Amino acid sequence: MGNQQVFASIITIGDELLIGQTIDTNSAWIAQELNKIGIWVHRRVAVGDVWEDIVKSLNEEMHLSEVILITGGLGPTADDITKPLLCQYFGGKLVVNEEALANVKNIFENILKRPLLERNLKQAEVPDVCKVLQNKRGTAPGMWFEKEGKIFVSMPGVPHEMKGMMSQSVLPALKDIFKMPPIIHRTLLTAGIGESFLAERISDFEAQLPSNIKLAYLPNYGMVKLRLSARGRSEKLLAELEAEFDMLKSKVSDVLVVDEDLSMQQVIGRILNQKNKTLGIAESCTGGYISHLITSVPGSSSYFKGSVTSYANEVKEDVLHVDPQVIQAYGAVSRETASQMVRGTLRVLKTDYALVTTGIMGPHGGTAEKPTGTVWVGVGSADKTETHHFLFRFDRQRNMELTGTHGLNVLRKFILHDDGG
Repeated sequence: MGNQQVFASIITIGDELLIGQTIDTNSAWIAQELNKIGIWVHRRVAVGDVWEDIVKSLNEEMHLSEVILITGGLGPTADDITKPLLCQYFGGKLVVNEEALANVKNIFENILKRPLLERNLKQAEVPDVCKVLQNKRGTAPGMWFEKEGKIFVSMPGVPHEMKGMMSQSVLPALKDIFKMPPIIHRTLLTAGIGESFLAERISDFEAQLPSNIKLAYLPNYGMVKLRLSARGRSEKLLAELEAEFDMLKSKVSDVLVVDEDLSMQQVIGRILNQKNKTLGIAESCTGGYISHLITSVPGSSSYFKGSVTSYANEVKEDVLHVDPQVIQAYGAVSRETASQMVRGTLRVLKTDYALVTTGIMGPHGGTAEKPTGTVWVGVGSADKTETHHFLFRFDRQRNMELTGTHGLNVLRKFILHDDGG
């Protein structure tokens, strides 16, 4: 097969997805990976552990897409019904796959050092009408079926296991079967401007885009990514895409963070590495959230020394040496306290740069003078300290995430300006 548009459907199975107990991150990751090889996701469907609902979804998606990817319901418990359902749906019978059985035994006997139960052994059973996809990260094998020219792939719902199976088995096989032009992207990251204001600013640019290049807005907590996409890889198309991307960058130059598909914490890490500088953080209202973002980047140990979670005033005073009289006079959420937190962080952690936060995340604790969502962010180096005031108006979680984004952006600007950038 080749040179045609290929569509995929993603079916996620599990009651926990429908009630919000588990967040479906699998679909987003799968869609991104399919997009890279030129397969467009037509629909994403979530269903509970109900036999009839799963069968209905399989029938519906088969008429819409060439590829149907299924995650979930392959565990060892009674509510995991995907495997017997697929066995019946494709007219097969369950048989033991010796390679899968050896994998299950090895995991329990040599890695987990636990007794092997009968229900665990049953995970090595698969329908005899499928191609077995071995699971190198877990016990439940995947299954590849074909029916009426359509491909069905069932994988574990555990993200780590699913990603391994997709990367090692499913994606290479789909690339080999469907030879279609890839989708190429150019992405940039902006910060400090809302999506609607950004759209207004680049409306003329968007209107003049050629029909073969599409613009997408990807907003997220104080940042907006702009992505240009085109299908194909000819020299002419690449040149056209680059020209449009350069024009887009010029339109948003004052709010541009980076002209790559990177997160803010990746950008910070790159800047610090390039300058061979170190960072220390002290967090009050964000409780370690920004430190988590920083350390989520591989290699962050080369520039991140550590953090102090100074949630209580005693920690601000005893560890960061904030003057108790400053807190008494101005409050823990104040320019003065944030400034002293910066100096204390630099002194205690012995870093080139410091980032600190103090604020009121809500839903309680606000006053008329300092309403819920009031935040002070401080940044500094040995020669200079800056403080920035923000007022967010959302719930506790979003206020915390916005503080993280804006705090990192303040730090980015400070480091660049500190070096004349």
